[in-house]
Amino acid sequence: MVDSVYRTRSLGVGAQGIPDQYADGKAAKVWELYVGSKSERTEVYKSWICNLLKTKNCKTILDVACGTGVDSLMMVEEGYTVTSCDASDKMLKYALKERWTRRKEEAFDKWVIEEANWLTLVEDLEDIDHSGFDAVMCLGNSFPHLPDFEGNLMNQKISMKNFQEMVKPGGIMMIDHRNYDAILDKGNVPQGKNIYYKGSCTKDIKTSLVYVNGRPHMVTLDYTIDIDKAKKTLESEGHSFPKHMGTEPYSNFRLSYYPHRLNAFSELLKEAFGPDCKYSVYGDFKPLGEVETPAYYIHIVEKPPLKA
Repeated sequence: MVDSVYRTRSLGVGAQGIPDQYADGKAAKVWELYVGSKSERTEVYKSWICNLLKTKNCKTILDVACGTGVDSLMMVEEGYTVTSCDASDKMLKYALKERWTRRKEEAFDKWVIEEANWLTLVEDLEDIDHSGFDAVMCLGNSFPHLPDFEGNLMNQKISMKNFQEMVKPGGIMMIDHRNYDAILDKGNVPQGKNIYYKGSCTKDIKTSLVYVNGRPHMVTLDYTIDIDKAKKTLESEGHSFPKHMGTEPYSNFRLSYYPHRLNAFSELLKEAFGPDCKYSVYGDFKPLGEVETPAYYIHIVEKPPLKA
């Protein structure tokens, strides 16, 4: 039982740099079954994000947590110039496949996809124009994948500073995380659909909490996906069921997260972007207080413009 709690990823997956929890390919294969269809997922918050980008006159976007490409795809289809990166090549191959399939469309032909590590982001994207992006996105509870093995949030601070470097003066950073305050207080993740993950094939999510010296250190979630239900859902929508999913009735995968509390995460962002940045936070895309217990917190930071 102890081993099942502390094993944060599948056996045989390397632990150097940022641990790629998708390296065994298992979670990557079933991720979109958990997320739900692209149209189903994005319709919930697409208008909110696009309205914000239009208000801030954003045209160029860096998605630092591309994954299988759900959010990047949404931005490309909306006409934005998008650069996407992720540390997991297993996840990126699905985004690359989407770009290749639609390569004859001009927007997709210009879509840049790179493998990059948050800790060395500027170096990994050295061939990208470093004059900065109008907006940098890190959505889908991606940032908490970065563990805090040192106990001082050193890697988180380095990553945030690198994100800040990629935002042009006057540009914005959008970053989110689960409501870990509620998870730590209650001991589990609310079951069912939420604003991000609309898939109807999730059978169960088990929650394990790890404390070190009295401080919350890790939240581990064990996902169980109903493959039979997924197959029926895909076939009803006119899609074929991927052969790589196998014949087992259920698929299980595990992901671990550092449980950022809201106030501490806010301070982490302000430290990276400086005291003159403009900062706001939302609960499930609504002003704080409107949703009693939001599933997610979304932080918006505006980098100070250059002084005349």
